[in-house]
Amino acid sequence: MMEQVAKVVGTDSDGWVKVQVELKSACNHCSSSESCGTSAVAKAFGSRLQEFSLPSTETYPEGTLLRLGLPESVVLKAALLVYMLPLAGLFLGGLLGRFIASLAGFSTDGGAIFMAIIFALLAWQLGKSQARRIENRAQPVILAYLGQAMEAASESKCH
Repeated sequence: MMEQVAKVVGTDSDGWVKVQVELKSACNHCSSSESCGTSAVAKAFGSRLQEFSLPSTETYPEGTLLRLGLPESVVLKAALLVYMLPLAGLFLGGLLGRFIASLAGFSTDGGAIFMAIIFALLAWQLGKSQARRIENRAQPVILAYLGQAMEAASESKCH
């Protein structure tokens, strides 16, 4: 199970909790982060926030931190579709292009390259749309209540 900490930003009466997750880059966590060009780019763009709603049987006040979980199988399936399907398309297109070009009397290398590129692009589009469908159906679950965030707790004490 992949886990991420989320902050509650709202609730509704229908049993849904709106949470905000900070999407962080994996950079800045290794020993080479000071001299790495990728790390410098990640620092320049900063972190992004993503908001979504989750079903919940409990109500949580705004500012509460929750640990969310998502099955690793969802991420692995999506990655497999996005990376392996285009590779399979590339090989299949190359073989098919070579065969068709030899039947038609064209350059077999040119036919193989052309069809390999076309099949790889089509497979990439298919893989991307299927991965998006898998990710949209996947629903994170609330694993644990972590309490109030530090800034939210200190703001409530000041007022």
